[in-house]
Amino acid sequence: MSFASRVLSRSKQLHGSQVVLQQERVIPVRFFAKDAAPKGLKGDEMLKNIFLDVKNKFETALGILKKEKITIAPEDPAAVSQYAKVMKTIREKADLFSESQRIKYTIDTRTKDIPDARTYLLTLKEIRIKRGLTDELGAEAMMMDALEKVESEIKKPLMRNDKKGMSLLMAEFDKINKKLGIRREDLPKYEEELEVKIAKAQLEELKKDALEVMETQKKKEEFKDEPMPDVKSLDIRNFF
Repeated sequence: MSFASRVLSRSKQLHGSQVVLQQERVIPVRFFAKDAAPKGLKGDEMLKNIFLDVKNKFETALGILKKEKITIAPEDPAAVSQYAKVMKTIREKADLFSESQRIKYTIDTRTKDIPDARTYLLTLKEIRIKRGLTDELGAEAMMMDALEKVESEIKKPLMRNDKKGMSLLMAEFDKINKKLGIRREDLPKYEEELEVKIAKAQLEELKKDALEVMETQKKKEEFKDEPMPDVKSLDIRNFF
């Protein structure tokens, strides 16, 4: 078996299950298979339906990966864009969730019982940090300042069921968005930019793992005189 073949067949990150589910690990099974267990089903039957749903999603995703060329070149914008498109196709065909959808789900579930605006904003910050997202524009500080302003006006902590107070806060948030140049109609563009960043990070991880495997293989006697291939030349489609 050639050096390149060994690299692909032994790299844990290049195995189908890792590539397909790499960005889905943090999702509970129930979120992965939200329609797999109709109400009224219990025990083994529910678990069976969940398993079959995840299995079908995996097979759909793997079928796409067998056809699409992925170039492991995170430094190449074209390769990153192509990889992002492949992953988007997988999400659409396998009915998986985008990062933005997962973040929304997390926010909805974590904040639904929070009564006050301050705890809500602090929870959003916690979610952002755990997701590894950065607040490059400093929006969080501006939002907290806006909350301070509103609470100063109403002379009490702002509760989320206070319609008048929340309207004042939303008005302040609109001012912040305008100042930062953020428009609601541009949200799809922001989501796409986020997915491209995620795609680049995943390709960087794939490249790192592939290089580690090559370095390990290179130390073996049978490969000591064989040149190390360029990571970009590896075609994972041949090994699914």
